[in-house]
Amino acid sequence: MSARRSWRVWIAGLTSHIPPGQFLRYVAVGIWNVSFGYASYAAFTAVLMGVIPYGYLAASLLSSLLNITVAFLGYKWFVFRTKGRYLQEWIRALTLYSGIMALGIVLLPPLVAAVTHITHSPKRAPYVAGAVITALNVCLSFFGHKKFSFRS
Repeated sequence: MSARRSWRVWIAGLTSHIPPGQFLRYVAVGIWNVSFGYASYAAFTAVLMGVIPYGYLAASLLSSLLNITVAFLGYKWFVFRTKGRYLQEWIRALTLYSGIMALGIVLLPPLVAAVTHITHSPKRAPYVAGAVITALNVCLSFFGHKKFSFRS
């Protein structure tokens, strides 16, 4: 089997339980969520870095709280297309995002330190580390929402 074919088989195996339209909608809403989420993190970081020590941590918390609402509505209305149950699904989504946020808060300082060490750019390190955390959040949130937040 060619490498290209084995890659397709591997991807098909991972996504076979996901309706095709749902995955494409997830990608579209995800692009918006990542763009909006990272932009809000960057904006809060820019504002808070000169105001409080470790402003990037407060920026991460504030932007995460804002982005939960935006992401929840996008996933509910466009990806999983569930009806009603707003409070129940919101609580599940908040629970999922709280865990993901906690993981991000724990991982962010050592990641900022690692990026600073590698790049010798302490001013850029929080932004690069935030982008890495964002990529991790994308993966965790899809499967968490599919199996927990918006389950039927």
